[in-house]
Amino acid sequence: MIRALMLALMLPLPALAWPWSAPAPAAPAPPRPVASMIVDDSPIQTHSLPGAIRASTEVALAFQTLGRMTNRQVDVGDVVHKGQLLATLDPEDLQAEVRAAAAAADTARVNYETALSTAERTRALARRNVATAAQLEQAERALAAAKASRDQAESQLVRARGSENYAEMRAPFDGVISAVEAAPGAVVSAGQAVMRLSSQDRLEAVIDLQPAMISRIKPGDEFEIWSENHPEIRHRARVSRIEPVADVATRTRRVRLALVERDSFRLGALIRARPATGGLRQITVPASAILTRDGQSLVWVVTRTADRAEVSLRQIRIRDLPIEGVVTALEGLEPGEEIVIRGVHSLVDKQPVGARVLP
Repeated sequence: MIRALMLALMLPLPALAWPWSAPAPAAPAPPRPVASMIVDDSPIQTHSLPGAIRASTEVALAFQTLGRMTNRQVDVGDVVHKGQLLATLDPEDLQAEVRAAAAAADTARVNYETALSTAERTRALARRNVATAAQLEQAERALAAAKASRDQAESQLVRARGSENYAEMRAPFDGVISAVEAAPGAVVSAGQAVMRLSSQDRLEAVIDLQPAMISRIKPGDEFEIWSENHPEIRHRARVSRIEPVADVATRTRRVRLALVERDSFRLGALIRARPATGGLRQITVPASAILTRDGQSLVWVVTRTADRAEVSLRQIRIRDLPIEGVVTALEGLEPGEEIVIRGVHSLVDKQPVGARVLP
């Protein structure tokens, strides 16, 4: 018994678990890795926006009278010339209207001649006091009504003959058919669009921009555009017009870009466009790296030493809203600094972090 007590006293104190002793502190968790990036001030490569090549002159073609379209000689993409026949209406209905108007005009002329003869006889009788004044007045009124009916019928005949000429639709200028909205056999009303004709003399690029981006551009600003099929070939364009009214559905406004090299694209081609930068440099960061508090834009900056790394919160100034998930940092960051781009809401100031991992 005494020997066992002496052996227990000889053991190191940490090996004894006394009921009143405090628990040993837990080992600290290893620093968490962070998804980060190294800030770089590469030349400005503004993110591009989609657009298309459109004609600056585009008209909707329609017939000037009601009828059934019997023939359409062109389709989308066809090149047409001024005066070329594009579509026709069924002439039978129009010719029937002409025949009916001609018959009505003949009837009105006969009625007028009859009323004229009656009025002349009544005038002669009135001069001899055979016809009363009331009879003469009635004859004169009938003559005036017959004359008005004759004039109206002749006007309708002229209109019907003019409508007969509207059975043919011809191209008002050289261009290409950019859209077709009615097929042969359809009944179209006067003024209803049947197809669209686009001039190839002046092509332009059109893009749709959000209000925040519209505030940064003005007419005359240079853009560079390129085809999606040949991104290595860049072309210049200038802002020619900014639509004053926003689209009701998307709230975007259309910007029209005049092409410097007009023969570089075909009508309807899909393009990408972005403002020309002229060799300027800027710092861009992912929008996921921005932490917003009390209206301020903040980022987590990683500071690394030989054996330690920690994050600290820093305020920066950015340009407007993100474009395609990227924002431009105007102030607060320097090239070569490391910032966190994922999990920014789960960090605290001066928190140790581990190795950098790619997102």
